[in-house]
Amino acid sequence: MNELIDYLSQFGQLDAQQRELIQATATPERIPRGAYFAEAGKVSNRIGYVTDGVFRVCYYDNRGDSFTRYFVYENRFVVDINSFRDELPSAEYIEAVTDCTLLVFTKENFIQLSARIPGWDDIFVKITSYVLENKLRFTSNMLVQDAQQRYLNFLDHYPKLANRVPLHMLASYLGITPSSLSRIRKNIP
Repeated sequence: MNELIDYLSQFGQLDAQQRELIQATATPERIPRGAYFAEAGKVSNRIGYVTDGVFRVCYYDNRGDSFTRYFVYENRFVVDINSFRDELPSAEYIEAVTDCTLLVFTKENFIQLSARIPGWDDIFVKITSYVLENKLRFTSNMLVQDAQQRYLNFLDHYPKLANRVPLHMLASYLGITPSSLSRIRKNIP
């Protein structure tokens, strides 16, 4: 629970009473590998702080092939923010790649914390901005890089993540085939 408070404190001030309220509101939850935290077509009514494990945000085409948009791992929030905020059906799935544990806030909890903690909304605006800036920076670089450079860039930004996700999911994220990724891995010392 301290990791959550430390993370939130990077984006705004929280006094002892506010920290206690957050800790009392967050509900621990375990999601097994392969299960979904959010599903396309359903409204996301909760937000989770990942304490252990890896999720992927993905979608499926009309043939049933999945495409990984990005990964979420420890000490980060996992949510379909548009669905959660605007109460719209999600367009994506959030799938547990490994067994995961989270601290979860329901939409109702989140609204209550917003009403009771001045600056709560500002903290999440800052978190959202920070996450979006990082994603844009990383994905912009991917557009001009060849497959090997995308993989090396991924390793540089997420050094411990490549060995925690299945090859086909990582290949999907990088926009290459699993066999191409396997060849790239073999050629890197």
